[in-house]
Order: sequence, then structure tokens, then C-alpha cells
Amino acid sequence: MSLGLKRGTVQLEPHDKQWDEAAIQTIKNLKSILGDDAVDIQHIGSTAIPAIKAKPIIDIAVGVTDFEKIMSYNEQLQKDGIFYRGSDVENQILYVMGDMEKDIRTHHIHVVKWNGTEWRNYIHFRDCLNANENMALQYQRVKEELESKYADNRGLYTKGKKDIIDIRRNYICLFDYLFISS
Repeated sequence: MSLGLKRGTVQLEPHDKQWDEAAIQTIKNLKSILGDDAVDIQHIGSTAIPAIKAKPIIDIAVGVTDFEKIMSYNEQLQKDGIFYRGSDVENQILYVMGDMEKDIRTHHIHVVKWNGTEWRNYIHFRDCLNANENMALQYQRVKEELESKYADNRGLYTKGKKDIIDIRRNYICLFDYLFISS
């Protein structure tokens, strides 16, 4: 299994079933450390969408009700190779896993308010792309174009994905409003 990328780089790979296993193991580990302070933990991001290519970095969303309680686990998380990286995205705390000495990242763990906007965005986006292969493949094409331009600049790659993600989220919200709410 190919897992991990040098921080700041982009390389898309075909889906690898072992990513799912790595996510399951990480979720089990997080649950054993965080206990009931984590309301829900789910595999998100492109590695959770079998129909498309992804960067070989596992994204995990941890839904919590209290960020302060999670911060109290930082020492124990670090002992398990899960490193606190701060809150560079509003309403989120980021942890990473990987080979810190070689600057390789294998996991991004996004701690967000459970059932808050960020949680719902992560879960709905994943579920929407898993339910709609055409939409997923459109998203992959955008990612491939961005990869060819920004292989050495993950920041610009991520910024480039934002527009299509926002469009999909708006579509999902409209879909939820029209069909699920009624």
C-alpha cells in the first residue's frame, strides 16, 4: 500500500482498498483514546470514495461537542503518533500522522463540532460523491488538472478544489432541502 506524501506536495493515486483498512484502524485507535468525548469518527475525503483517485493521505473527521476536552488528550495522542497541528481552519482542530522527520503525512485528522456545518459538509460531500459516480468523476478531473499544475504546491491545489467543493455542497444543501426535509 502506498500511504503518505511529502508535506505540501500532490500526487493522485487510484483507490487502494488498504486505505479503508488504515482508516478503520485509525478510527479504532482514536475511539480507544478519546472514548465518549468523540461523538462520532468517520473516514472522509477522497480516500473514502472508491470511484476516484486520491492523494494517499487518509482524512478522518472526529465529531466532538467540546474542543477543550479533546485538547486534554494531546499528550496521549502524540504517544500514539498523532500530532497536534493547530487550528488553521476556522472551527477545526487539525492533527496529523506520518513520518515527521521525513516530513511525510499519512493522515489528516479534522476535529470539528459534531453535527455542525463542517461535520455535515464532510459527511454529505463524501456521501454525495459515493452516490453519484458521474459527479465523483467530474471532481476527479478537476483534481487531475490541478495536480498537473500544482504538484509541488498543495496550498494552491486545495484552493483550486474549493470552488467545485462549494458548488457540490450547495447542490447537496439544495437536495437536502428539497427532498430530505419534505
